[in-house]
Amino acid sequence: MPANPFHLSWFLQGSSIQAWGEPWTGNIAQEWMTADMFVDLVKGMERACFDYILIEDSIYIGQNWQDSRDIFLKGGICVPRQEPSVVATLMAANTRRLGIVPTLSTFAYHPYLTARIVSSLDQISGGRAGWNMVTGSSDYSAQNFGMDKLPDHDQRYVMAEEYIDIVKGLWGSWEPGAILDDRENGVLIDPAKVHTIDYKGQYYASRGPLNSGPCPQGQPVIAQAGGSKSGRRIAATHADTIVAAPNGVAAMKQYRDDIRSQMAAMGRDPNSCKILFLFSPIVAETEDQAKYFAEQRRVLSAAHLDARMARFGWSTNLDLSGLDLDTPVSQLTLTTNGHQSSLSQFLTRAGDKSLREAMIDHTSQGYCVDVYGTPDSVASQMSEIMEEVGGDGFLIALGDVSRRSVATIMDGLVPVLQRRGLTRKGYAHAQLRDNLLEF
Repeated sequence: MPANPFHLSWFLQGSSIQAWGEPWTGNIAQEWMTADMFVDLVKGMERACFDYILIEDSIYIGQNWQDSRDIFLKGGICVPRQEPSVVATLMAANTRRLGIVPTLSTFAYHPYLTARIVSSLDQISGGRAGWNMVTGSSDYSAQNFGMDKLPDHDQRYVMAEEYIDIVKGLWGSWEPGAILDDRENGVLIDPAKVHTIDYKGQYYASRGPLNSGPCPQGQPVIAQAGGSKSGRRIAATHADTIVAAPNGVAAMKQYRDDIRSQMAAMGRDPNSCKILFLFSPIVAETEDQAKYFAEQRRVLSAAHLDARMARFGWSTNLDLSGLDLDTPVSQLTLTTNGHQSSLSQFLTRAGDKSLREAMIDHTSQGYCVDVYGTPDSVASQMSEIMEEVGGDGFLIALGDVSRRSVATIMDGLVPVLQRRGLTRKGYAHAQLRDNLLEF
């Protein structure tokens, strides 16, 4: 393996009906409850030696288009979605080395519950669990839990500091060696090695200890998408792996340098956190085919612009349905209490373009960088990007998850990456944290 190989993981956009209405998705609308598609996905990922799968989640049905749920329900936009920790358990049962990282939001799960769910997943998977920490982005989700709205963006991250402290404290409430299995003296657990945490903060409290027992990893992996200033700070403080989506290679490098400098200033080893960049490659047999599929992204965005704008509004907590599509974006006043980095990237990309053109551009491009081509050319582009950015890898996110699209990655692209020594050919370790820290 070369001096600077990179990591591969997968960003699964919700555990539900993926790419309904897209070609090559079979009878997904009838079969989605069984989660067979996701079992096939993780088995393929493990064959390709990916680090982990991150199961993104939301806990609401969109209503931010004409103040109606209709467009989301009719088009299956981010709905239905199953509880990610349940799907994570099924994925863990069907793999042996792949990391499994469900999303559990701070406003919907008490920190004790999150700690218990993730510790249980870590146990049954043999040390392969992670937790994707999110603070929420939509008032609709808050209303499902009896709140009028989410706290302000920056306050959510202040609250999250307490939340993470409790979760980590609970994971540490069992010392190594607490389980004695001393049959001669009739002692299973050493009481001296199990502790309360007695945490009382401004927003959260927990007595502890965790009743589910010790975690194989000690501390399961924490993933976080630190885009805003507050998000970057908490990611630099706590994350073991980061979901990053800056636009363009220069911005990717700046983001990584910023996070690593913050980590160093805190006394953390920057190499202990792997920053993975969202990536939606189009891989085809020929360059012409790949170019056609890339062009189709734009054609489909223009043809289904209402749905694309509704999906964008779903993540940014905005209803754009009343805006004039021909108005330059620079003349619009758009602010959000939701995903601030997503809105910021859109505004930066848009410049003085009309809302129509800016939205078509934004929804037809592949996250950080637009990459398409044959397996060889995509592998070359990935290598060049990582060399310029400095690391640490890619978090693949396809908008049309199907067995066919997954095969273009697992059976088309990854073997080329492996032959070039750019990604691993086998797992060196049994646990997720160790595989992340392998290089």
